Amino acid sequence: MDRREFSKLVGSLAVAPALLPAAAEAEARAWSLTADVAECCSCAIPCSCNFGRPEAGTCHGNRLIQIREGQLDGASLAGINFLVTFEMRVWTRIYIDDRLNPTQSATLDRLLPVAFAGFDRIARAKVRAPLTIQETADGLRFGAPESTVEMKLLPGLDGGRIVITGLPNPAYRDYVQHESVVHTHRSADGEWSHSGTNGFRSVMRANG
Repeated sequence: MDRREFSKLVGSLAVAPALLPAAAEAEARAWSLTADVAECCSCAIPCSCNFGRPEAGTCHGNRLIQIREGQLDGASLAGINFLVTFEMRVWTRIYIDDRLNPTQSATLDRLLPVAFAGFDRIARAKVRAPLTIQETADGLRFGAPESTVEMKLLPGLDGGRIVITGLPNPAYRDYVQHESVVHTHRSADGEWSHSGTNGFRSVMRANG
């Protein structure tokens, strides 16, 4: 599976309804969400994967997903936060905000296989963990016990934001270019430390 296919699986194109039984198709279609997304990866700026052109070689990343609003079969998704650490096409570790209540946790368990199938399918661990999320003057810090990210805006013309529209994935709407200041991970599955690599913030609007 290349990066383009992986990105489709992560977004709303994760499920091919024509291949599903009727009952499973109905379940897969019964969700919608709007989420804030923040990610740093190990690719150079700009990451061509986000433009539908897969990078060659290894890609390490941390993606924070904060669901603003949405529903799964009528259950609210608002306020659900989680962090996905990944080695592209190889594995993920999903850190679920330990402040979620039991209902939110159960709803997220049902949502991951249909709305974030690409991440869910290769997950080696799903753990409840304290997430840190902090806005900064020019960017964002976020992390879990095994991952730390600090990202800042990449200045554009006259110091303004670089905003990219029309990217081929529902997770990349209102895409604003950033760069990593700190991007680290250390677990049983992998270890890395990057700085000056690709980062972005965007809005995911999707349904299925």
